[in-house]
Amino acid sequence: MFKDLDPILHSQLRLSIVSILMTVEEASFTFIKESTNAAAGNISIQINKLQEAGYINVKKTFKNNYPNTTVSITKKGINAFETYVNNLKKYINPQK
Repeated sequence: MFKDLDPILHSQLRLSIVSILMTVEEASFTFIKESTNAAAGNISIQINKLQEAGYINVKKTFKNNYPNTTVSITKKGINAFETYVNNLKKYINPQK
């Protein structure tokens, strides 16, 4: 009855990042940092893990000679998030 929860998304910060990306087309690193109140180094590590899993795309450019990182969710990431939420609902209400 209970399905395993995706270990990639089960991390609080990775889940926060993916949740943000579910509501926007893309998000800047700065926006994610401000939204999550997490340290830049921790965000970088979690973004790398999400990228390695194929859940997000990362685009690195320069804006006014400053590095600019933006991330967006992939179709695989959307599917993983939806599956995670549906499986979590089964934990919350196992009778359904």
